[in-house]
Amino acid sequence: MILRKSMRRGYVLTGVLSVMFTAGYAQEEEKRDGRPAATIDSIEVVRDYRPILADAVKIRRSPDMSSKRQYQPKLTYDILDRKLDINTGTKRLTIQEMPFSRTHELTNNYVKIGAGNLGTLLGEVYLTSDYYVDTRLGGFVKHLNQQGTLEAQRFSSQQIGVFGRTIYGPVTLDGELGFNRYGTRFYGPVSDTDGNSLNLDPARQAFNDIYFTGELTSNHDEQATDAFSYSLKGDAYLYSNIYETKENSIALAGYLNKQVNVFNVGANISGDFTTVKDAGYSLANHIAKVNPYIRFQGANYNITLGANFVAEFGDSSRTNIFPSAEIDFALIPKYAHLFGGISGDVNRTSVKALTQENPWLAALGTENDIRNSVDRMHVFGGIKGNAGATFGYKVRAFYRRVESLPFYAVSPETPYAFRMIYEAGDEASTIVGLEGELNVRVSEVVSLGGKLNLNEFDLQQEEEAWFMPKMRLAANARFNISDKLYIDGELLFQGQTYGLVSDERINLSDYSIVEMGGPELRKVTIPAFADLSAGAEYRATDRIGVYVRLNNMLGAAYERYLFYPRLGLNVIGGVNFSF
Repeated sequence: MILRKSMRRGYVLTGVLSVMFTAGYAQEEEKRDGRPAATIDSIEVVRDYRPILADAVKIRRSPDMSSKRQYQPKLTYDILDRKLDINTGTKRLTIQEMPFSRTHELTNNYVKIGAGNLGTLLGEVYLTSDYYVDTRLGGFVKHLNQQGTLEAQRFSSQQIGVFGRTIYGPVTLDGELGFNRYGTRFYGPVSDTDGNSLNLDPARQAFNDIYFTGELTSNHDEQATDAFSYSLKGDAYLYSNIYETKENSIALAGYLNKQVNVFNVGANISGDFTTVKDAGYSLANHIAKVNPYIRFQGANYNITLGANFVAEFGDSSRTNIFPSAEIDFALIPKYAHLFGGISGDVNRTSVKALTQENPWLAALGTENDIRNSVDRMHVFGGIKGNAGATFGYKVRAFYRRVESLPFYAVSPETPYAFRMIYEAGDEASTIVGLEGELNVRVSEVVSLGGKLNLNEFDLQQEEEAWFMPKMRLAANARFNISDKLYIDGELLFQGQTYGLVSDERINLSDYSIVEMGGPELRKVTIPAFADLSAGAEYRATDRIGVYVRLNNMLGAAYERYLFYPRLGLNVIGGVNFSF
């Protein structure tokens, strides 16, 4: 009871105090605002409610409603390469070597065999190894023989070689060692004015070539502004025929180039040591060249200025200094470049180069020696460019002043063979020419290409540039009919040339001739010719294919050199196997 009375007294006291506090607060508000305090029964509206924020909390930019991140932090990690130490007494794990296995099936090796009319036999084997990413090794063997309709018109060719390439740190090494053999006969049908043959027993001829070539080239970043590049190349060969002619050559060449911002400073250096021997004839023909230069290179231009120092020594000596300058300017970058230059040089005349062009040269002698030709001035210029990977072109015009141009002429002693004669005179002869080259990929199915050469000769001594054409056109086409069938074609056209005959015994009634200084010296016209060839290949499987090729489809027995008609229509077909 006492407790209940006490609680009721507390409630009453609390209520009285609350009324007194509320009345006091209302009086203070009335005094402060100057208006009566608000009551529950009435509310006085003074103005509409408008919330106002202070300047300190205002946002002075419009909100971005996109959900993109305004800032992407760049994170870096510092990962320490540390070996985990295990102190449990267990043995450290070692890498288990696995046997080598190919990741894919290689198909860069092939075997090719074929046969055709005119006694044609063909065989090729090509092997290469790509087991290592930075090293490539391989070898090849080739054989081809043919026989024409004329007596002793026979040809045979054999090639065998090994090659290798490796990238070793900052340098790349390339090398090849091989042997080439080419055999033929002096089959030219030559008769005298009475109809008697002047080539009763066509002699055999064969050329053997043992060669080696190697190169060491630096690897560098072409985009670097301070790159240093260099190269060293070596070539050597032993060349001979079945008689007594031998030519041995060792050549070393290299270049150094240092790039400094937009400048390139460097030099090309070479030395060629060649010895020619024949019955009663020997010649040491050595040439050393030094070509220092400085190149200015920009985004759309390339200018090279330098000089070419050439020294000939051996059995005879001569020194020449020629200018060397080139310019390349991007008229329309990637589409049209203007280029031009001026230079001079000494061109080595070698038995190997001559006989590869004309294998019916007579034995060398005192009247058939070796002389180097000299380009006193070579000025050239033109335009080149491309449109992506589907169209490329180049047009080049040139002017050359040349001393001691080499020509072929029929030998008086052996009219079925040729000898060398050289353009001589107090002044150098001139050659004005135009070259054009075009490559077009019409579509993924058709690709076309061609090259045109036009030359005009102004000689000081000789009547004509013997056996050198003024016009030559080579064109090719390829058609990818499907993934399995390919067709290609080639066209070679050469304008008329002229040959020199200095033996009045020879019957030339089948040729157009002009007498020069008497009946013993005659100019013979060799007609123009066209040689059309075509071939097709069908891939029966991924590894096996069959092919057929037709050469000289027009069947013309044309002559590149006097008295030596080429083979007529010849067909060859066979099978190739890749693995």
